[in-house]
Amino acid sequence: MASPTTAIDVVCLGESMALVSPDVPGPLCEGTPLRLTVAGAESNVAVNLAGLGARVAWHGRVGADPFGTMIVDRLTGAGVSVPGVQVDGSLPTGVYFKDPHGATVHYYRRGSAAAAMTPGFAAGLPDGRILHLSGITPALSETCGALVSHLVTDRPHPGLLSFDVNHRAKLWPSADEAADTLHRLAAGSDLVFVGRDEAETLWGTTTPAAVRRLLPGPATLVVKDADIGATAFTGDTEVFAATPPVTVVEPVGAGDAFAAGYLYGTLRGASPSTALRLGHLTAAAALSVPGDIGPPPGPDTVARLLSEGEPT
Repeated sequence: MASPTTAIDVVCLGESMALVSPDVPGPLCEGTPLRLTVAGAESNVAVNLAGLGARVAWHGRVGADPFGTMIVDRLTGAGVSVPGVQVDGSLPTGVYFKDPHGATVHYYRRGSAAAAMTPGFAAGLPDGRILHLSGITPALSETCGALVSHLVTDRPHPGLLSFDVNHRAKLWPSADEAADTLHRLAAGSDLVFVGRDEAETLWGTTTPAAVRRLLPGPATLVVKDADIGATAFTGDTEVFAATPPVTVVEPVGAGDAFAAGYLYGTLRGASPSTALRLGHLTAAAALSVPGDIGPPPGPDTVARLLSEGEPT
């Protein structure tokens, strides 16, 4: 296996979409004015990492349409490189609508350009210290599922493999298929992020310790528990960091921001405790704005947190 290059810290692979949401929070059914932006779990992680100062690449497919152009332009404008992006001349870019009424989303991504990714798409991945995937991609299509399985099982990419379970029930044919597939992929990864609530939905586990017993293989397992805190398991060591107080404007995107913060801490050689705190700090920024991505924590704040090390 080749050695990872130092040119890129993190490669994020997945679907990025056009996001349509009310300009002023209100139900879509009322025909409120809308705004158009970009979203997608893996590209959210990429943008947050770039904001923290990491060298990041996003690998995905978009349609030859204005939405695809917008995605590429927005990502590059945020400091994310897109060396392997493919533009499909026949399949569209995925779109989803966010409805604050009931905190629901409406997907229009079936048959998208991203859903046509196959295991061969892995051949164009740039090297990097970390490859970040999520459980959304294998739910998009059979070929996307085969791609993620290839990346997890065959390990063609030289970097540490990060996997965010990111269960999206609407995308899966059945609950059983989601539970089996996501468990298999998480078990084969090096660093895993999962919400305590989604783990309970998928596998019936009710505590972070129970999730660890179900997933003993990953070198690092991070179990997030909303406004309570997050627990990191590394080997036999367990570390907890409480969620700091924050006024929540909108919850969507906070999990991606948390993952970005933790990954950045990992890149900088931080302890799990410090990486958890950096994850919380980045998530708080996302929670405080109506969009998916908040302003990155200031470099002085991040440097101070990294230099503090373990809390006393």
